[in-house]
Amino acid sequence: MKVKFSFIPILLLIALALAAVKAFAQSQTERYRVMFYNVENLFDPFDDSLKLDDEFTSRGTRYWTWNRMEDKINKTYKTITAVGEWDLPMIVGFCEVENRFVVNRLIKETPLARFGYELVHRESPDARGIDVALIYRPDLFSLLEKHWFRVEFPEGNDRKTREILYVSGIVDGADTLHVFVNHWPSKYGGELESEPGRMAAAATLRHKVDSIRVFYPNAKMLLMGDFNDEPLSAPLVKGLGACDPASEQCPSGLVNLSLPLAKAGLGSHKYQGTWSLIDQMVVTQSLYVNELGLSVLAPGQRIYSAPFLLEPDQAYVGSKPFRTYVGFKYNGGFSDHLPVYVDLVMGRANW
Repeated sequence: MKVKFSFIPILLLIALALAAVKAFAQSQTERYRVMFYNVENLFDPFDDSLKLDDEFTSRGTRYWTWNRMEDKINKTYKTITAVGEWDLPMIVGFCEVENRFVVNRLIKETPLARFGYELVHRESPDARGIDVALIYRPDLFSLLEKHWFRVEFPEGNDRKTREILYVSGIVDGADTLHVFVNHWPSKYGGELESEPGRMAAAATLRHKVDSIRVFYPNAKMLLMGDFNDEPLSAPLVKGLGACDPASEQCPSGLVNLSLPLAKAGLGSHKYQGTWSLIDQMVVTQSLYVNELGLSVLAPGQRIYSAPFLLEPDQAYVGSKPFRTYVGFKYNGGFSDHLPVYVDLVMGRANW
């Protein structure tokens, strides 16, 4: 008896397999992850005579060596890869990098090299020499512009701090995204005494955002960074005008995606046993609620708190970021901050 062989089931299986492969490929590109990371003093071991970087040299108080720098760069690469999951971030903003050299080693001398990241950076006027920087994947983000904006302090104050980095580009050939990377003045010297510096940074950032909206009212912007203040602080609320996502009215048109996390008691930095959320993502409403083009994917900002980034908090309770230094003692960790990130998608996200 002859057995009839049918090609229909085989063709059906092939069609299903191709559909599955196509669906998987689409899932790989359906979101565009944007990450921010305060890397805690990513210095090279060389002495820069123009900066106060002596402690981060092999003869300095922190005994900062080439091997320690390389270890920290590799740990930073591992963190970016982990945050990216199956598809590395489209954009990563940094603060507390010393110079172009260390970030170039990160993107050229680690496995990140195969993703072709490009770097945006310049030396800032900060006395210690720590800068902000941004890397991006040119296969997903086509750079259009880059600028740096100096923070002007109140009259009579000649203090210098990190500039605000601005870039704009086309995401996946479909929509324009404007990004600002911030590292506002710290609370060194006291919160109230140092607040005018953060208010000055907020005013500078708000002015630049408003300047773009004069010509592009619906421009999609993402403001990220270490703001050195909580989401409900005066510099964020009064200075920048960042609103709660749950607010029915937002005069500034700027939505602070970190507020729901802060309300839940979550943080990216821990000081004297208390978590705080000073690493934040703020977006324009045109990016937060949008029918066409780029929009924020729920649940908005997230904190990456994998176990390898944490260590037991012996002085208080629970865990804390596994930092590189504890005081002047080398701890061999990753950073004193946890990275934060947000996903963008094309089309309206389901909130």
